[in-house]
Amino acid sequence: MGAFYDQIPESLIPWIKQQKVFWVASAPLSAAGSVNVSPKGYDCLKVVSPTAVWYVDMTGSGNETISHMRERGNGRLMILFNAFQGPPRICRLHGHGTIHPRDSQRFNSLLPPGDARRLPGTRAIVWMDVERVGTSCGYAVPFMDFVGERPRLKDHYTPFELSSPSSSSCFPTSAPPKLEAY
Repeated sequence: MGAFYDQIPESLIPWIKQQKVFWVASAPLSAAGSVNVSPKGYDCLKVVSPTAVWYVDMTGSGNETISHMRERGNGRLMILFNAFQGPPRICRLHGHGTIHPRDSQRFNSLLPPGDARRLPGTRAIVWMDVERVGTSCGYAVPFMDFVGERPRLKDHYTPFELSSPSSSSCFPTSAPPKLEAY
């Protein structure tokens, strides 16, 4: 059965940390815009407290999540976790986010140079103030085995990092229509 909480229950935190993949959903304020759902992998999520999490935003084909969050009056964010092993479970974190661009002071305090989570292709840290947590059964989620991480993103961006570690010029800067590019 589903349940809702004002913060992440302490009993869920270890389970959240064990997940190998999660999804981030965002949407523009305009009904004419599209909802965006992005899968995230690697060891890039940090549970700061029962009311705050952050994740490392990696480059990809676009940056709709950041564009939605930078839209004036927006910032809405939802993070979804599914259990693919063990007992069935779905967990959704709802809240508002803040973007800390690569090499900003806040970015560097959260993810200092040398931290293993500072991967090639890192674009920003997305901080989320958790306002509501929902859990549900997940009975229809299939069992899946984690085989390994795909190396392609790291392999592609490592040469850029070596030549100019603070440069973000190699990262996509596209945004949905009428939204600010990052």
